[in-house]
Amino acid sequence: MNQKKPIELYYWPTPNGWKISIMLEELGVPYEIKYVDIGKGEQFDPDFLKIAPNNRMPAIIDPEGPDGESISVFESGAILQYLGRKFDKFYPSDERARVEVDQWVMWQMGGLGPMAGQTHHFRVYAPEQVPYAIERYTNEVNRLYGVMNKQLETRDFLAGEYSIADMACIGWAILWERQGQEIKQFPHLEEWIERMRARPAVSKGLEIGIEKRRSTQKAMKEEDQQKVLFGQKAR
Repeated sequence: MNQKKPIELYYWPTPNGWKISIMLEELGVPYEIKYVDIGKGEQFDPDFLKIAPNNRMPAIIDPEGPDGESISVFESGAILQYLGRKFDKFYPSDERARVEVDQWVMWQMGGLGPMAGQTHHFRVYAPEQVPYAIERYTNEVNRLYGVMNKQLETRDFLAGEYSIADMACIGWAILWERQGQEIKQFPHLEEWIERMRARPAVSKGLEIGIEKRRSTQKAMKEEDQQKVLFGQKAR
């Protein structure tokens, strides 16, 4: 499909943002980055909330959506599935193969992402050390890495062929050190990370806005920044 108008990607360089920058790079379609600085609270801007009511990036606006009309999509897994269906790439049309991909996308959305995210929080950003929480989440990430490692023992990619399932997981897996893991414990996972990084689109997708990520990581340890990121309640 020939995409004429650029897709707008509302993005910040995090594992969830990387999923979509990688996908768009793999597709080779025109897109425009709209940075959402989560450290400054831009995710709570009323205009952004119109397309992402959960005040989380990433989100996209596709000006050439269904029937040629504009459509917005939030939630990284839903965005991957939407783009995969639209461009008929990296998301198989065969139902059996699609179920295989969906399983691993949902596994990441419900397991790897949330558990790794909590591990990052309690190991790096929490204002006080909570040994039970650190052990709990570090061990769970270890278990999940073991699941990936076993799956990759007999295949190059999580669902067999390279797919959105791999794009969903790579941004979390490359941060293994921050999650208190030793990657050598998981040789098949380590090889998969190397295969993924060797793909030009993956490499480029991971680099978009990397300097902004470094500056945000430093700021996230400051009390006022933590209130923006971690202290929100219902509005």
